[in-house]
Amino acid sequence: MSELGDAAPVPSAADAELARLRAEAEAAEAELRLARARADLAAAEAAAAAARGRAAGGGGGASGGAGNGDAAGGGGSGDAADGAGHAAESAGSAPDTTPAAERSAAETPTATAPAAATPGAPEASDAPLSPAQVAGIAAGYTADGAALDLGVLMNGGPVASVPVRIPLAMINRHGLVAGATGTGKTRTLQLLAEQLSENGVPVFAADIKGDLSGVAAGGTPSEKLSARTAALGQDWSPRAFPTEFYALGDDVGSGIPVRATVSGFGPLLLSRVLGLNATQESSLGLVFHYADEKGLALVDLSDLRAVLTYLTGDEGKAELKGIGGLSAATAGVILRELVAFSAAGAESFFGEPELDVRVFLRTDAAGLGIVSLLEVPNVASRPELYSTFLMYLLAELYEVLPEVGDLDKPKLVFFFDEAHLLFRDASKAFLSAITQTVRLIRSKGVGVFFVTQTPKDVPGDVLAQLGSRVQHALRAFTPDDAKALRASVRTYPDSGYDLERVLQELGTGEAIITVMSERGAPTPVAWTRIFAPRASMSPIAADAMASAVSASPLFSTYGTPIDRESAREILGARMQAATEAREAEDRAKKAAADEAEYARQKAAIDKRNAAAQKEAQREYERILKSTAAPRSRASAPTPGLDGLLGRGATKSIVSGVIRGLFGNSRRR
Repeated sequence: MSELGDAAPVPSAADAELARLRAEAEAAEAELRLARARADLAAAEAAAAAARGRAAGGGGGASGGAGNGDAAGGGGSGDAADGAGHAAESAGSAPDTTPAAERSAAETPTATAPAAATPGAPEASDAPLSPAQVAGIAAGYTADGAALDLGVLMNGGPVASVPVRIPLAMINRHGLVAGATGTGKTRTLQLLAEQLSENGVPVFAADIKGDLSGVAAGGTPSEKLSARTAALGQDWSPRAFPTEFYALGDDVGSGIPVRATVSGFGPLLLSRVLGLNATQESSLGLVFHYADEKGLALVDLSDLRAVLTYLTGDEGKAELKGIGGLSAATAGVILRELVAFSAAGAESFFGEPELDVRVFLRTDAAGLGIVSLLEVPNVASRPELYSTFLMYLLAELYEVLPEVGDLDKPKLVFFFDEAHLLFRDASKAFLSAITQTVRLIRSKGVGVFFVTQTPKDVPGDVLAQLGSRVQHALRAFTPDDAKALRASVRTYPDSGYDLERVLQELGTGEAIITVMSERGAPTPVAWTRIFAPRASMSPIAADAMASAVSASPLFSTYGTPIDRESAREILGARMQAATEAREAEDRAKKAAADEAEYARQKAAIDKRNAAAQKEAQREYERILKSTAAPRSRASAPTPGLDGLLGRGATKSIVSGVIRGLFGNSRRR
């Protein structure tokens, strides 16, 4: 029976040998890649020497120069080939422990640099990098895991054996795509979106000019395109990618409406859109707090206006004092800004159903990441709303996604086109919110790429968070442009380029690139010619987009707006009830006043009637007294009225007088 110690695993010499052979194999593969790069460089130098000979000697001299160049090229290529052969032998002598992805890359034939095959290739003096620098760049952009292929190195001409890549795991370290108008930023964005989709990573991007919609259709082959892709060693074929089209609100664009509730948008972002100062911004925050406490749902702008109108009206004056810090004048300013904002057409952007931003994280049945394009055709008329709305979507993603740490590939990549609109005239609080979101959203598995004209468009605190830089050509036509150019150059690591000159000489579709390597360090600066996108670089037809939108499963959920009971209806009912109560009270007061007036007038009439009756009675008694004959024992009575007219006649006269006084005589 074996002892317990005998059963314990003991490192063997075979394991050590296997580890040594694995290391030798990896070193041999690296040497092989370096040898190929040197071979391409030697071939380019040989072609340049031949061109110099032809230009300098003419006739036989040119032939001699060409021969020397060929010899030199042959020697250089032979040395490189020998080095590659030795590396291959070393790799062959070791067990095949190289990962399958690396073996596939090593076995793929390397395209020859066009400078070695095309007459009139660049002179050797046009190549700014030495062979050692080229080898360093080749090693810096080597990736063991999945990567996005941006293009190939330029060193006087394209060096197809030196690809420039971004490791997929580093995409969530964020990035910047910058360059002057017309230098190829949009095509770079499209290339990144396509490759992310191929790797199963969903993409969100704003389609500012409408030309990104072509990602839903395959590209069109052409001679010019074939020549470019062949020169870069790009294995190009047309391909379409799964795409969803969105639009801001109901009345802009033809995509699935993207709406947000006012409460979800929040006071900070809304203050940014309305252009409020710090005091007004804090006051708006108090209004949101009041609405939340009172259960008043702020769905659209009319709800917020209703709350402000209520607080500044007679019914809400007491409550306005209770929330503190909000003056009626400030509330009035906010209300006026909201009215102007609504008049500019922003009303349709707010409402329900509110889009669940998790729809941007979907893949299709084949595992391709869905490219979500937000159509913004009239961004020039509402730049703050556009940029702030995108910031809202990014903030929502941060709120709803769980912490995941560093992943092999991101869960979503968010492209923020026309980024300068986001930061222009932004308050300190707003910039702080952006910086914090960009810094922390990486741990949620989201990568953010800002697309703009110059790096100076992005604040330094945000720029410091961007690990990948794709800088297309910059122009320096004005002193301000020159200053911006020098500032951009200072943000790059040391390189073999005169960047201040190179950034102005870049052609369309070329860029200066530095990214984060797999170990998290910046890669060498590489002058790169960008690969061509595989999807169409032209917009798709309007009817095709409309068909795609109507066929989307999201359209039935978000296509029709919903108007539920919210602050406007609640406060409207409350104010209506208060109005009705006030009107009822006014009616009761008026009725009481009318009745009191009636009683007063009736009492006056009764008083006048009583006085008249009393006066009539006195008159009646006077008349009676005046018509009665005095009695005397000594003399006979003097005939009175009764005596003259008779008693009956006298009585009729008196009765007529009384009826005349009181107006109660009857007409016969």
